[in-house]
Amino acid sequence: MKKKNSIVVSNEHNNFIKSVKRYKGLVIGLQITLFVAFFGLWELFTYVGILDAFFVSSPSRMISTIIELAQQNNLWQHIFTTLYEAFLGFLIATVLGYIIAVLLWSSKLVRNVLEPYIVVLNSLPKIALGPIIIVWFGVGTKAIVVMAILILIIVTILSMLSSFLSVDKDKILLMQSLGANKWQILTKLVIPNSMVDFISVLKINVGLTWVGTIMGEYLVSKAGLGYLIVYGGTVFNLDLVMASTLILCILAGGMYGLVVLIEKRFKRN
Repeated sequence: MKKKNSIVVSNEHNNFIKSVKRYKGLVIGLQITLFVAFFGLWELFTYVGILDAFFVSSPSRMISTIIELAQQNNLWQHIFTTLYEAFLGFLIATVLGYIIAVLLWSSKLVRNVLEPYIVVLNSLPKIALGPIIIVWFGVGTKAIVVMAILILIIVTILSMLSSFLSVDKDKILLMQSLGANKWQILTKLVIPNSMVDFISVLKINVGLTWVGTIMGEYLVSKAGLGYLIVYGGTVFNLDLVMASTLILCILAGGMYGLVVLIEKRFKRN
């Protein structure tokens, strides 16, 4: 009987694994189909004249523009500039926001005093601070990174603080009754329980990082993909604008993929 049961369980498990793999294959297949269909129809519509390539460009013209930039040795400089600014802003804002959230969690008095100001700062349009940022940090990488940090940090603080405060109060009381101090409660209970929310914050920050970086490049950059977009719009070169936007999408997708890999590794552990 035990062998039959084990065989049945094994077959059911194998069938479940196969169904999961089939579903993943279906999702990936549909994603690829949607991607090919979108760009294929875009190219077709511009080729037959349904869409005006001057205003919307086309996949073939975007690829030609990217190749032309690469041949002029400008492409990698602009990509590296934007990628460096985005990564630096992402790292500083995430780490600093996390630390501030921990400090606010550890002190109810400080949290209650500063919370209204944090909410107001979150609602403030960051683009309005552009002139101040330029005066304080000059024209260049520093100003762009600061813009990215301003957009990311408040979201990180509020999201992680909310996650810390949502920890089961009974568990905290239990640890306190056993003699645990605040540091032990933080490291043994609060932080481990908030890891899922932290991964979600990383995913949100990936998108906001590129928003802040490109916004900063719109204002003060002399290089980068944001600079190419602004320049292309100024001279009505929509091929350059769309090609730069396509590269941005690829970089953002790659950054998001890294976060997904971190999430998978965390779930395995």
